[in-house]
Amino acid sequence: MKRSLASTALALVLGFSALPLAAKTTPATSWDYLQPDRDQVIASLNVVELLKRHHYNKPPLNDERSIKIYDNYLKLLDPSRSYFMASDIAEFNQWRNQFDDLLKSGNLEPGFAIYRRHLTRLQERLDFALAELAKGVDKIDFSVDEDLQVDREKAPWAKDRAELDDLWRKRVKDEVLRLKIAGKETKDIQELLTKRYKNQLKRLKQTRGEDVFQAYINAFATTYDPHTTYLSPDNAENFDINMSLSLEGIGAVLQSDNEHVKVVRLVPAGPAEKSKQIAPADKIVGVAQGNDEMVDVIGWRLDEVVKLIRGPKGSTVRLEVIPASNPPSDQTSKVVTITREAVKLEEQAAKKKVLHLKQDGRDYKLGVIELPAFYLDFKAFRAGDPNYKSTTRDVKQLIDELRAEKVDGLVIDLRNNGGGSLQEATELTSLFIEQGPTVLVRNADGRVDVLADENKGIYYNGPLAVLVNRLSASASEIFAGAMQDYHRALILGGQTFGKGTVQTIQPLNHGELKLTLAKFYRVSGQSTQHQGVLPDIAYPDVMHTKDIGESALPAAMPWDSIRPAIKPELDPIKPFLTQLQSKHDQRTAQDPDFLFTRASIDLSKQLMAETTVSLNEAKRRAQQAAIEAKQLKLENDRRVAKGEKPLAELAKEDEDALPVEDKGKPEDDAYLSESGHILIDYLSLNPSLAIH
Repeated sequence: MKRSLASTALALVLGFSALPLAAKTTPATSWDYLQPDRDQVIASLNVVELLKRHHYNKPPLNDERSIKIYDNYLKLLDPSRSYFMASDIAEFNQWRNQFDDLLKSGNLEPGFAIYRRHLTRLQERLDFALAELAKGVDKIDFSVDEDLQVDREKAPWAKDRAELDDLWRKRVKDEVLRLKIAGKETKDIQELLTKRYKNQLKRLKQTRGEDVFQAYINAFATTYDPHTTYLSPDNAENFDINMSLSLEGIGAVLQSDNEHVKVVRLVPAGPAEKSKQIAPADKIVGVAQGNDEMVDVIGWRLDEVVKLIRGPKGSTVRLEVIPASNPPSDQTSKVVTITREAVKLEEQAAKKKVLHLKQDGRDYKLGVIELPAFYLDFKAFRAGDPNYKSTTRDVKQLIDELRAEKVDGLVIDLRNNGGGSLQEATELTSLFIEQGPTVLVRNADGRVDVLADENKGIYYNGPLAVLVNRLSASASEIFAGAMQDYHRALILGGQTFGKGTVQTIQPLNHGELKLTLAKFYRVSGQSTQHQGVLPDIAYPDVMHTKDIGESALPAAMPWDSIRPAIKPELDPIKPFLTQLQSKHDQRTAQDPDFLFTRASIDLSKQLMAETTVSLNEAKRRAQQAAIEAKQLKLENDRRVAKGEKPLAELAKEDEDALPVEDKGKPEDDAYLSESGHILIDYLSLNPSLAIH
């Protein structure tokens, strides 16, 4: 799509820009300075027009959409239902069916009015929390038997101020107890929480009209799909295209998550990934420069946290992180030290290694190509440099080297590969198929473009497996899907991310709109959207699909299918899948790493299912000790089974004492090794696949 789309929409709506704003419907407050301006009114009309004309689904803006906008806005502003009261919601309900008409007319006042009320309630809660702390942390009675509901997404709105006060009394008590159990002194807890709430109040009073506008318009835009978002002028320069920030020098993408900053994904070969101490869905609660004092960042704006994390190349930053694997009752954090550096293209490049495995009395060598991203040096490519760097060129070279080492088969490792160049996904596919389509792209008007391998011949036709996980996305899914549809490879591991949509950035008179305008489809006609690529043989997945992946996002577009681009052919893999699955099950039934992973997943599910936490200190400590004992037993069972020394406790000191190669999740090498064994099984069942 061209820039002219936005210009066309602007021309169509300029006539509405002089419409008077709605009269105030709420009493005057200290937040009355937050009013929509002319640029925002025009931008909102632009967004309405662009979504109407060019969004992939083109859903109508009607009363049904209005209700979705309203619910989305309330969830955005108060996801834990801890600020608004039932009386506020009753007042807001007057607009519940009107947001469609309000947006069409450029009337932003109700959206601003709701936000102003949100700020009022938030200020009241912060004032209350500070008043509770002023009574003295040492005066809190932790012997009382009471609980705090931590999952309040579906809780009823508080009926009055007294009910909110009781909720916040418990919240403050819980914060104090978490820090107390983590080993903080009473004086330090008092100081830390007082400073935290005062900082939140200070930042609250710095709210700009642009913050309100972006929140309201995104509550509207994201009802179409989670990747259609509005970026304010400032954020259009600094934010990643999904309202996240790519942190140069750290190699992580972050986003706001209620009062926290959450890790969305790690850049392959970046400093954060190489630390092996940060994972998607982890929460960053503190930032420090070098050896300076840790700054508590709970309740901070995302852009402010990013400013703290960014810094000169070669300098260090310390991040205080709450792991996503912690249960709701455990907010124990760890400190990770990272050296800021730029992610170099060569560090993201494909790499090879050889797996030496013994099976059925025979030694096997399997080539492994690790592919962190689908990369292409566009600048060198466009300049006509004959030595430009690309995924496919590098993989071809690695295949040649592995051939020279006489490997028996090949595993392409796409775990954590978030995608990259669509062109390279197509080019890489061409190395493993004779000829034909590689991916389909369908636009909003139903036109289907076919990307294809036009050159006859297969570069590598030996036994092949593709290893994926929940963080394999986009171009990774296109390649893995093509390998599965052409029956060219065994797909092993976990269900992939499931992002099958295409976005474009449209400039507006004020900010930008990221708009979903097309969908990817596999050559079988199946979308990768939502469902992703399902493995032929699945491994235990340590990543919760409810937290990570397209299906975890609200309003994600559904899976569907279109006409296939290839005719169904006899599947040479299918006849062997039952036997391959059986051999895999037998082999991993007693494998220490697989047993550990399965047990850890089961324990994590149990802990994550908890919706309340005890505010009784003795009970809380006992629960925490029981959890840690279970985790320690799981780890030591794994270690003893592998002939390793058991740990005395799961402490940071023990973790730091581990060799670097053992600091990752234990299933990493185990999964790669098992993929090699499955490929050997396939080769044994079908000897005609042998390449030498």
